[in-house]
Amino acid sequence: MNKIIRIDMTGLKRTTEKSPQDYQLLGGRGLSARILNTEVPAMTHPLSNENKVVVAPGLLAGTMAPSFGRISFGSKSPLTKTIKEANAGGTAAQKLGRLGIKAIVVQGKPKENQIYIIYIDSKGAQILPVPDLAGKMNYDLVDSLRDRYGKDIGVISIGPAGEAKMTASTIAVTDQDGRPSRHAARGGLGAVMGSKGVKAIVINAKGTRAIEPLDKEGFKETIRDLLEILKRDKGTQSLSKFGTPRVISFLSQLGSMPSWNYHGGPVKDIENIFGETISEVNQGRGGRMHGCMPGCVIQCSIVFHGEDGKHLTSALEYETLAMLGTNLGITNLDAIARMDSMCDNLGVDTIEVGSAMAQLMEAGIIRFGDEQKVLETLKELEEGGPMGKIIGQGTAFTSQFLGLDRVPVCKGQAIPAHDPRACKAVGVTYCTSPMGADHTAGLDYRDSMSKEGQVKKSYDAQILNATIDSVGSCFLAMPTKAPLIYDVIEKLINATYGTDLSKEDILNIGINTIKEELAFNHSAGWTDIHNRLPEFIKKEKLQPHNVVFDIPQDEIESIFNF
Repeated sequence: MNKIIRIDMTGLKRTTEKSPQDYQLLGGRGLSARILNTEVPAMTHPLSNENKVVVAPGLLAGTMAPSFGRISFGSKSPLTKTIKEANAGGTAAQKLGRLGIKAIVVQGKPKENQIYIIYIDSKGAQILPVPDLAGKMNYDLVDSLRDRYGKDIGVISIGPAGEAKMTASTIAVTDQDGRPSRHAARGGLGAVMGSKGVKAIVINAKGTRAIEPLDKEGFKETIRDLLEILKRDKGTQSLSKFGTPRVISFLSQLGSMPSWNYHGGPVKDIENIFGETISEVNQGRGGRMHGCMPGCVIQCSIVFHGEDGKHLTSALEYETLAMLGTNLGITNLDAIARMDSMCDNLGVDTIEVGSAMAQLMEAGIIRFGDEQKVLETLKELEEGGPMGKIIGQGTAFTSQFLGLDRVPVCKGQAIPAHDPRACKAVGVTYCTSPMGADHTAGLDYRDSMSKEGQVKKSYDAQILNATIDSVGSCFLAMPTKAPLIYDVIEKLINATYGTDLSKEDILNIGINTIKEELAFNHSAGWTDIHNRLPEFIKKEKLQPHNVVFDIPQDEIESIFNF
């Protein structure tokens, strides 16, 4: 991959340039961090001309490496007001890799209030007006584009929420079924894409082949060894059966799965959403597990069918079942699946919107457990009703609008479905990550309620995640002993690029990525004073273990003394 496509929406111009030599070993999150830190003024408004959206596949995209097909989206976030990378699975990264495209950089804003798509194939890129697609929901949009350009395209898109520049909006990526079910959800990057007038990026890689590594035998041997490890790994075997909901039984007992707007406590009939229950129900209806991206060996994505036996939603994940489920006092599996489908279609983050919905319940506007009212409020979001517009701007905005002071956010972003009182390493991550409150930035549940060693665990997890987000690896497709993945990445990159990198060099991919992100954020005004969790997390004891988040602040702030 050596091409960077630049799209200037102000002049409706596109250029293709050769990637600089010092970008050779930058990909995904690492590449977007470098481009943003170099090219975007840190103090710019996130929806301004000066902000950019960087679309970057990982370093191994386009190869035959299994589960290395995640794609990164980078920008200044309208939600956190700092740098943000959100990534997703699906088919787009592999198609861009096979086209030799290292990144797409979108800048500027159209002079006319017009909607466009960017169409990319082996001949280059085109910017095409599509007024007929304005306002379309993600599923209808993708169906229309597949009718025009063929069933084998990959689509990156925004729903109506992104067009409306809502800060809870996502960027969707089509999966192997052609459904816009994989979302780069955190940080409101769909709003930035919407501000550029870009409704979708269509990728047609017809006629291309997988990238051939320079050391074919070394590459194949590393893949064989990795597959053998994964076959014996009990964690990945469980994921293949139950997906991410496999953890619900454990995390609900631990207390880290949120309930009742982070007040905690048991939720009636929670077994309705256990991974084992979902599997049994879904199989009886004709649903299945699948891999969201080409070459996936885990197949942990749940394609969920409704009572009528027809597709209802794809990728029914733990985070959604928590934030639109137990955190709202809801355990009706079909109701949560309908909510998930609506959020995917609208293009909004189930974490951010779920937490915002909990604020309506905290304020007494909706009763906890009232699934019908939640569905009606999501419908308001679709139709542009006032309450829908409020929750579409995220949890912090909703809480401020309602005059609430117990707000489960960190650095402007809703806390995900891992309560930091019961999982203290992730609490450190929420405080310190350049990504804000984002579990995908660094998650570690080992000895999770102890005060000891949690800062080091968060540090290690953040470096690991920054590394795999740069190479495009799926976190869920790693061996349970995560350090093994560094050896795999080292061998695969060396075999692909003909380099002689060491394990230390691979670690430095993650370290340097975080350094770039921290530099941007400090220029944007972020200081250690922002490394704080909400006060209630430190004071209110969480059931059933009566724990609080009690990691000393000075220890937290020492995390990145590189």
